[in-house]
Order: sequence, then C-alpha cells, then structure tokens
Amino acid sequence: MVSIPSLWLPILLSSVFVFLISFVLHTVFTYHFKDFKKAPDEDKAMDALRSLSLPAGEYIIPHADNPGHMKSPEFMAKVEKGPGAFLALWAGGRPDMGKSLIQWFVFSLIVGVFAAYVAGRALGPGEPYLSVFRFAGFTAFACYCVAGWQDSIWFKRSWSRTLKNTIDGLIYGLITAGTFGWLWP
Repeated sequence: MVSIPSLWLPILLSSVFVFLISFVLHTVFTYHFKDFKKAPDEDKAMDALRSLSLPAGEYIIPHADNPGHMKSPEFMAKVEKGPGAFLALWAGGRPDMGKSLIQWFVFSLIVGVFAAYVAGRALGPGEPYLSVFRFAGFTAFACYCVAGWQDSIWFKRSWSRTLKNTIDGLIYGLITAGTFGWLWP
C-alpha cells in the first residue's frame, strides 16, 4: 500500500500536464468548435430571453412543479406542443475564464487524488510501470468522462459531443497514468 501524501508529486504533475493538454485540445484543435449549434435568429432569441429577466441558472421548459403535475393535461399539452429545452444561462458579460480555469485545475487535482487512492490501495511500492498505469489510468479516465455520459442519456446532449469529451477523458487518463507510472515510489 502507498499513502496518498507520498504521491503528491504525481498528483500535482499529472494535474499540470492535464491542464496544459486540455488547453491545447480546446484552443489548437478545432473538433470542439461545433459542440453547440447557433440559434437561427440569435439576436431575436437573446432579446426574448433578456425580456424575461431570468437570473443565471439552469432551467427546463416545460417545468413540472412535482411528479403529479407531469400527468396534468395542461403540462402534457405543453410537452406535446413543444419545443422542450434544457437551458443554462449566465449573466451578461464574458464568463469568468480565470475562475473556470482554477476550478478545472482543482478538479484535476481531485482526480489525481482519486487515482492515487485507488492505485495506492491496490499496489505497493516498486510495482511495475504498467500495473500503476492500469490502476491510475482507469480511475482517471472514469473520473474525467464517465459521469458526463448521463447528460446524453437524460439531458439530450449530443452523443457526438459526449464522444469527443470521452476521447478527451481518455487522453487525460493516459496522461495521468503515465505520470503515476513514471513517478511511482
């Protein structure tokens, strides 16, 4: 067994490497640029949303207040008439990229801690590179992408976007695996 504190270096370095690679994946390569569609009349859609004065948050349209309301004729008529929407709104102005980048790095650190925990409980000091690679890599892969699959199942996210995010998660998992294998005590 290897303790989490003794794995601080692979946790930190894998997070730095994932952070840097994610920057490259999202700024140099263009495969994420078409993850979202443009509304046909974007200005009109934005004006309509602005006129509602909705605060930043997540919305579902139509919305049922409780399970019983979902069976009401009024609600069912709204569902049949459509369209339905899952909507995420932020306030005006540019999103705070600094805050998001910090949160992404902290998330990567947490994934590194999870990978350290699983690999550290399964393996002892001096284990072969590929054994460490397997445990740390699979754990990191699962953390980076598996939870996102439910957004395609439940919230109509396109499966192509989920597939691209899964590929990203695989890359991040491989980077984490390689870092842990390289720096394993």
